[in-house]
Amino acid sequence: MASPVWDVKQFTNCRFGMMSWPLLLLSYAAKQQELYGLSDAMVIAVLLQLFYVGKFFLWETGYFRSLDIMHDRAGFYICWGCLVWIPCFYTSPTMYLVHHPNQLGFSLATTIFFLGTLSILINYLADRQRQQVRAKNGQCLVWRKPPKLIEATYQTVTGETKQGLLLASGWWGLSRHFHYLPELSGAFFWALPALFDNALPYSYFVFLTLLLLDRAFRHDKRCADKYGPYWDQYCQQVPYKIVPYLF
Repeated sequence: MASPVWDVKQFTNCRFGMMSWPLLLLSYAAKQQELYGLSDAMVIAVLLQLFYVGKFFLWETGYFRSLDIMHDRAGFYICWGCLVWIPCFYTSPTMYLVHHPNQLGFSLATTIFFLGTLSILINYLADRQRQQVRAKNGQCLVWRKPPKLIEATYQTVTGETKQGLLLASGWWGLSRHFHYLPELSGAFFWALPALFDNALPYSYFVFLTLLLLDRAFRHDKRCADKYGPYWDQYCQQVPYKIVPYLF
């Protein structure tokens, strides 16, 4: 009987980091309620982050094909980041709100919640779109049309020849890493209830921007090395890295 496999990356990120995130959010909300009463700013920030974490677990199987899981090693960068950095730093906008019980009012709170929810939803739909195309080997519709695909062959490190699909339509026809854009806007909107009295609540948004920029460049380089001329062809069809028509 084979012994069970313990995946260090899945445990540190999916089980410890991502599951401790909502626990801390609820703790911050409870502390504000104890000290000042619960503000609508705290409610919006917590709800948006809970929606994001829920989206992550709904899409968890897709995360196993990400750069973090497939290529980055389970060293200090991944393990310390998931065990410490995610639960402590990613929740910092909500921690700030504990002693800053802003009251946004119905109109502003509703607008922030709607835009934040829309951002997280688009981020999920983009990831799901690519996941479905891969699962069905391109035999599906993307935005009610057959997907634009580049069939790319590549060699593994063992010399085995394989084939992959590069999706160049739908969300993935807008930019090569379009899903980073709504992820960034989602992080901005769950920090926005803190308003602009202090830069601290936006530190995670700034960090995430730098992280995803670096990841986009690293991913492009890895794909260029892997797919060669097929990646050049893909870049000609999808020339923008993250922001359509801009970058």
